[in-house]
Amino acid sequence: MKEINLRDYYPFYTQDAIVEVPDEVAALLYELKLAEAASFLRTYRHKAYFSLDYDTNVERDALVVVLTPADILEQKEENDRLYQAIASLPEKQRNRITSHFLLGMSISEIAKSEGSGASSVHEGIQRGLRRLKKILKKMESDPEKNA
Repeated sequence: MKEINLRDYYPFYTQDAIVEVPDEVAALLYELKLAEAASFLRTYRHKAYFSLDYDTNVERDALVVVLTPADILEQKEENDRLYQAIASLPEKQRNRITSHFLLGMSISEIAKSEGSGASSVHEGIQRGLRRLKKILKKMESDPEKNA
């Protein structure tokens, strides 16, 4: 267990707040602090500071895009088709694709959790994506069957 000062990590702390945390948490907080310092240094070195006055479109691009009800409905329908197509895949391919693309796991992490090789996981994902593409094309050509 290590003692850390929360004031060093959280700017809204105005007074010292010493807490005891596990070594892993202290190491992660330290890595985060180093990554933030590195990012700040890269920004400084490459002069990557942008102002909203930089261009006329910067403000417009920074605003949240509001979707129309039609866009929201179209997105929902696309997501439903995609989830339906994913659900129709074989279990192993479905698990690998969802783990990689939806959960953000790397191929080596998936292979480790399954106890298989990274190349077989990669090939399974590729096969699943090809099958998914065929299923989605079939759904497009026969929309009344999938309703």
